[in-house]
Amino acid sequence: MQDIVSKSDLRAELLRRRAAMTPEARAAAGRSIRDALLSVPEVEMAGTIAAYVSINDEPDTRGLLFALWKRGAYVILPLLLPDGDLDWASYEGPDSLVAGRRGCLEPSEPPRGPGAVASADVVIVPALAADRTGTRLGRGGGSYDRALARVGPAILTVTPLYDHEVLRSVPAEPHDQRVRAAVTPAEGMLRFG
Repeated sequence: MQDIVSKSDLRAELLRRRAAMTPEARAAAGRSIRDALLSVPEVEMAGTIAAYVSINDEPDTRGLLFALWKRGAYVILPLLLPDGDLDWASYEGPDSLVAGRRGCLEPSEPPRGPGAVASADVVIVPALAADRTGTRLGRGGGSYDRALARVGPAILTVTPLYDHEVLRSVPAEPHDQRVRAAVTPAEGMLRFG
């Protein structure tokens, strides 16, 4: 993938590779990522965790969300706003999720405002790839760049990725927000910078 330089070309290649994975491989990866994240000290001690409900071929987060909730963590999930920004509401178990914009599952609890992410002790964000400097490649809407801009510099921001999605470099623009770590099935937690 080194000769792919544009974000759109890189996104297309990464989405193609995700689609080619078997359901069994995706499920196994999701379990490994869940287990790795649950053992991270910041996650173990977190009172509030901002996360997301995985869709399509993304590394599965549903088992992670349930485990965090059962453990007693206060989990907030995004609500996509019409302008592309993210509001946040509490996760109260799998039955509290409803269909939202663009096919995403969202919490049915009352919104807490876009600034609620700033109160999280850990922020788990989706990505298609990241490099070892923390540059994250999202889907191109900018929603998570806005959310990450509200998060303090000492807060763990981490993205679950498949093993082949930690790249040597990811194209970046000035508005792109970096993550502080990624977690993959084979390598577990990878801290950047």
